[in-house]
Amino acid sequence: MKLGIIFLIGISTFIFSCRKSTNHPIPSIPFDITINTSLPSYNSLQGVGGWTYVTGGVQGIVVYRKSSDEFVAFDRQSPVQQTTCKKPLTTNTDNFLQLDDSCSNAKFSLFDGSPISGSEFGLRQYQTQWNGSSTLRIFN
Repeated sequence: MKLGIIFLIGISTFIFSCRKSTNHPIPSIPFDITINTSLPSYNSLQGVGGWTYVTGGVQGIVVYRKSSDEFVAFDRQSPVQQTTCKKPLTTNTDNFLQLDDSCSNAKFSLFDGSPISGSEFGLRQYQTQWNGSSTLRIFN
């Protein structure tokens, strides 16, 4: 009986691992950068709710400070028209928690990268690691 259950689990795992998954349209570019948030160029990350642009990824990265110890980082390349429009996403002047795609008019949440309108996909998110004082690592 145990052998039969183990066999069924193994077959199920094999079948489900072979299913085609939906790929994100923005490629996963390997990189690893560290920024010092105490430098004047990253002053906006000193407080919760601050954001800044940094180099990396496909079209640059936007970093947002969600809380005193949590940061998120997203690629500024829109998943909507990644081959026809080479303009990076920009923060919305009326709503700083929103990134806008000037080519397709798609809108994305800076808080979690999810699409607000005009896109099936959210933003490509990168990993962040905070040392607790002034160093933020952003990597893929």
